[in-house]
Amino acid sequence: MGYYKHHIFFCLNQRKPGEGCCAAQGAQAGFDRCKQQVKAAGLAGPGGVRVNKAGCLDRCAGGPVAVVYPEEVWYTFVDADDVDEIVESHLKSGRVVERLRLAPDVGR
Repeated sequence: MGYYKHHIFFCLNQRKPGEGCCAAQGAQAGFDRCKQQVKAAGLAGPGGVRVNKAGCLDRCAGGPVAVVYPEEVWYTFVDADDVDEIVESHLKSGRVVERLRLAPDVGR
């Protein structure tokens, strides 16, 4: 096993006005909520979960997006409840949240 069991990366990229981007769709709030929930659940740190900021992940059309490694599971989310479900189901219990999975053909 690696240093962390899971890494979750949130795209926080900001583009010019009029261009779609995760930052304009609440990505920062999702990142902040995930960090808070991971810490509250006792999952943060070595052997657990690392919540990271990322630049453009090139899947803007599905934004906001996050990706969990090592499983390479891509998520889209709408609100705090979605982020809580990703933390509880995937990061804590190892169950992928299928309803929030980003379709494989969604790109920029």
